Amino acid sequence: MKLMYDIDDRPTPKQTLVFAFQQMIAIMAATLLVPLLMSSFPTADGTTLYFDPSAALFGAGIGTLVYIAFTKKKSPVFLGSSFTFLGAYAAIIGQNYGYWGVIIGILLAGLVYVIIALLIRIVGSKWVNRLMPSVIIGPIVALIGLSLSSTATSWMATNGGSEYSLITIVVGVITFLAIVVASIRGSKMIKLIPFVVGIGTGFAVALVLTLIGMVSHIDRLLIMDFSPLRNAFVPFNINSIFHIPQFVFMSALKSDTVIDAAAVSNIAITFVPIAIVELAQHIADHKNLGSIIGRDLITNPGLDNTLLGDGVGSIVGGFFGGAANTTYGESIGCVAITGNASIVTIATAAAGCMILSFFTPFVAIINTIPKCVMGGACVALYGFIAVSGLQMLKRVDLGNNRNLFVVSAIFVTGIGGLTLNFGTNTATGGSLLEITSLATALIMGIITNLIVNDGHLSGDEEETDGITAHVKNMSKVEVRDPSVQKTKKKTTAKKKK
Repeated sequence: MKLMYDIDDRPTPKQTLVFAFQQMIAIMAATLLVPLLMSSFPTADGTTLYFDPSAALFGAGIGTLVYIAFTKKKSPVFLGSSFTFLGAYAAIIGQNYGYWGVIIGILLAGLVYVIIALLIRIVGSKWVNRLMPSVIIGPIVALIGLSLSSTATSWMATNGGSEYSLITIVVGVITFLAIVVASIRGSKMIKLIPFVVGIGTGFAVALVLTLIGMVSHIDRLLIMDFSPLRNAFVPFNINSIFHIPQFVFMSALKSDTVIDAAAVSNIAITFVPIAIVELAQHIADHKNLGSIIGRDLITNPGLDNTLLGDGVGSIVGGFFGGAANTTYGESIGCVAITGNASIVTIATAAAGCMILSFFTPFVAIINTIPKCVMGGACVALYGFIAVSGLQMLKRVDLGNNRNLFVVSAIFVTGIGGLTLNFGTNTATGGSLLEITSLATALIMGIITNLIVNDGHLSGDEEETDGITAHVKNMSKVEVRDPSVQKTKKKTTAKKKK
């Protein structure tokens, strides 16, 4: 795709602030939601722990800066709170391992990435392109977007609650259409900030409807929840303006939880398998992002560096915020739609999250954005992820049964929600280990691909990996400069004479 700003480009300071704010609001709803969910998990004695959303926002910001450093400022994506580990958090909290258990779990999960990264430095990463060619990675990327789609539609239909509402669906649709109009028909600047325009429009509509509902006493119109603002400003004190986030390591230091070797073993059994499974999504995310920005990120900065950035960034972010971080599809979608891949924008967004996490009004206002508005925005974000995966299939001959069976296996098992569950977690009653439908689909795709190719890795890297080929083809494109063409014509004419 055509980028308005490439990785090394630097928009003006004013533009950078606006672009960074757009990235922030794109990732913020999900990032703040994870600690809220974690705070609802009961301990063995029936109490709950508190995970501060502001701390998670700070952790996401500092984790992203660590990631940018490890990837040599070549991979423009934001790290946010991961939903994948929610089951692990529930299990650890349920076994009374407390804040220390969560921190240790995130540390062990991050170390999995670090160890794999070091192994890749030894053996190289070419096996990735051979093991996961476009016929596999394309459908997987499409599945990432499609698997997130239920979140977007649920937020639109219920506004994050349990009651269905046509009114919230209308607000979500208005948000989505405002993004579409801004992106397609807006000025050059507006096209770069369609999410600011769309979410702002949806917020304004929701606010007007809520005010009408309050005056006319129509509960169905009460879309917005003003409780975050009330909690922040009533009673009004210094904490209403500025407060230090309740970092998880601070809560852990105040606790009297004792973690012994047996506890560490249980935590490892809970977190490590999930981290290994997450490797597939890490690769898929970076292949997808690479296809969007026209670069092979698996080769440069290299899978080892992206894994180190993700792993260490998650450890650092989790130490402060209490939630493991991961590359965010919302951020990748934002890059795809706006065509803005500037690393400066991502770094500014990360720094902005860290700074604004100390300001109560900002977090309170973000928490008042209705889920139906964010759902409308996510229709565009998640949709672009799915479509970018389908674009990777353009080079794949689906008329060939070898490819057709691979794609079929991935789509049906992934969309059908086939999971692999092992053992029983005594604390939660759920599975001790659950391999997600996305990971199951990837496993099915790889196995099918090996079978149809007689047990061999399919083809060579140049032919099987659409992203690598696309990037190489880009380097072969001649840039036509009219002045150069005129000079060539004059030279040719003189030779003829």
